[in-house]
Amino acid sequence: MSVQERKQRERADRERLIVATARELAEQQGWDAVTTRLLAERIEYSQPVLYSHFRGKREIIGAVALEGATEMAATLRAATSAVAGPRARVTALARAYLDFAGRNPAVYDAMFQLDGGLAFANEDSPEPLKDAFAALLESLGEVAGDGVHPGLFTEVFWAALHGLATLTRAGRLPPEHTEQRVELLVDRLAVL
Repeated sequence: MSVQERKQRERADRERLIVATARELAEQQGWDAVTTRLLAERIEYSQPVLYSHFRGKREIIGAVALEGATEMAATLRAATSAVAGPRARVTALARAYLDFAGRNPAVYDAMFQLDGGLAFANEDSPEPLKDAFAALLESLGEVAGDGVHPGLFTEVFWAALHGLATLTRAGRLPPEHTEQRVELLVDRLAVL
């Protein structure tokens, strides 16, 4: 391995460490606790080293969001590939989405609540964001109904899932009724 390859590998390793540490800290204490000073302490590198990877917290949030989008897409695809039929796929997708949001609140916030400097819903959107939407569209597009644009239907269904995830986490909706909400959402929105 050349010196250049070793340096690139070490840089990539440091970047992964920064993102993993930021995620861990955010999941434990919330995003307000994530500061470049505390991250530098935790990863045992100086702040200038941290800044050589990310210009600040906003870019770190963006990196966590991209990592989360990749994980969410994989989670949704795994859930939907394990079942047969449109209804079962849409139900599995909704459950997997809500479960992902509930298990990863800081990542979910990085993806959808905080400013990570990422462009959404346009040509400049990073591939992980496009792929996460594609993972939704793959199952939802087939149940949009005649004359309904699959992408628009996916946006509406996604917005409903996001609302359920956000309101449940905030204590505005009792979690014991999540399954009934999923069934209602699938029954009323999807054309099965």
